[in-house]
Amino acid sequence: MHHDDEPVFKRSKWGTNRYYYNSRNPIGLALIVITLLFGAIMMIAMANRAGPFKPAPDPKPWSPPAYDYSWPSPSSSPPGH
Repeated sequence: MHHDDEPVFKRSKWGTNRYYYNSRNPIGLALIVITLLFGAIMMIAMANRAGPFKPAPDPKPWSPPAYDYSWPSPSSSPPGH
């Protein structure tokens, strides 16, 4: 069965202005398969929290810089002391 004269999209018969993939056209059938595969892969990725659904890494706990100076600093003392 060769249906190259079939349109890729057909108007819905439900009274709306929506279109759907026509499975009688090879391109329409390929679009149906690609859409289903993409949807299944995204659902699996969401369930496994992989790919774009991977959570952000935990931030490192804040640690202040080491206390390495004394007060008053030696350079601020008057000369000759």
